Amino acid sequence: MAREDKLKLGTFVYTFGFNPASWLHPAADVNGANKIDHLLNVARISEEAKLDFMFVADSPAAAIGDPEALSRSPTKMNRFEPLTLITALAAMTEKLGFVATASTSYYEPYNIARIFSSIDHLSGGRACWNVVTSDHDETGYNFNREGLDPHAIRYERGEEFVDVVFGLWDSFEPDALLLDRQSGVYYDKDKLHTLNHKGKHFQVRGPLNIASTPQGRPVIAQAGGSEAGMELAARTSEIVFSLASSIERNGSFYRNVKSRMAKYGRIEDDLKMMPGIVVNVGETKAEAQAKVDFLIDNLHPDVGRWMLGEFLETDLSGAELDKPFPMERLPQQPKGSKALFEELTDFIKQGHTLRHLIHHYAEKSTGNGITGTPKEIADFMEEWFEARAADGFILMFPTLPASLTDFTKLVLPELRRRGLFREEYEGSTLRENLGLSMSANRYAAARKKG
Repeated sequence: MAREDKLKLGTFVYTFGFNPASWLHPAADVNGANKIDHLLNVARISEEAKLDFMFVADSPAAAIGDPEALSRSPTKMNRFEPLTLITALAAMTEKLGFVATASTSYYEPYNIARIFSSIDHLSGGRACWNVVTSDHDETGYNFNREGLDPHAIRYERGEEFVDVVFGLWDSFEPDALLLDRQSGVYYDKDKLHTLNHKGKHFQVRGPLNIASTPQGRPVIAQAGGSEAGMELAARTSEIVFSLASSIERNGSFYRNVKSRMAKYGRIEDDLKMMPGIVVNVGETKAEAQAKVDFLIDNLHPDVGRWMLGEFLETDLSGAELDKPFPMERLPQQPKGSKALFEELTDFIKQGHTLRHLIHHYAEKSTGNGITGTPKEIADFMEEWFEARAADGFILMFPTLPASLTDFTKLVLPELRRRGLFREEYEGSTLRENLGLSMSANRYAAARKKG
């Protein structure tokens, strides 16, 4: 039976696009990393297309590695702090949601609760926090740590962190503000609550000094395929970002996470599974492939070595491009996608040169994606959607704004013709447009039960 809901779609943003060579695209604004115009243009194109949100990915540290390679790739360098950025963009848009990344390892819960509440008010209910625990050593060096804390500790801290933020967001009941000039009472003192949290990682008295937001609380996004990550997603998340390599793998992940929700009193529709996919579209297959080839051909070998070496957690500096991959540098287990690691290992065993492997990785590095005509891309999305392997997609455009513009002009009309994507926004808040339930304030719910 065909689904009655519609695809959810968001624009994934690195400044110039997902591909490290994106800044070399002739349509790219090379000054775009340090002025609002470029990213405001991306936001406005996304909003005009009625996309759900703009997803600002982030790491709070500069990348560390081969200086020659890094000097040629601004993908993760010279970029705005995301909470500041989305506040500015929200003031110049009306319906588009904004997802910003902030790490539980390097903030305090009170800061995050207050900042995102403020953004949700200022945007009229369009804020979303992408919860991460961070996964790069270089970040820790800037926050009084020697690298990255162990995974188990980061997730333990992260879980308590989210619980504290949720508690702070419930400080004011939704109707706590009386604003009664006649009596002189600004808020109902019985509807403001002190958290008094004392846990292993945090001691937070509260209450939060800002009223309940238009969404009740901002939307929560998360990625993470570990056992701890899936459990946290089932308990707290409303958007889950994945990078599965096939419809079968993502379908399994979809069912695994959603099947855990009931024990937390949640319904499955209140979590949107949105795989990230790279989209290259052209009027013809050849035109779409030419766009891929341009970026791969402009990817400097040093950048390619660094990208591949970062994924494989091995140093490829100095490795000869036109000789077979040095097998002694191949790790036994992957840090990232197991499926992509296995595909690259098979490719290496076929005797391909390092240059060929870099080109192969550059094209496959998201774990899934689609290059083709509007019909082929719509077919891909419809198949995943109807098979319940996805509720929508986070669109990782290789270049911005060029790939985004191509998608809105070529693919969206085909999705709308099939009844798979909206003609207009359903509401004014991100939560309404995603079809998510209004979050319940714990104190108001208890009061209602009597």
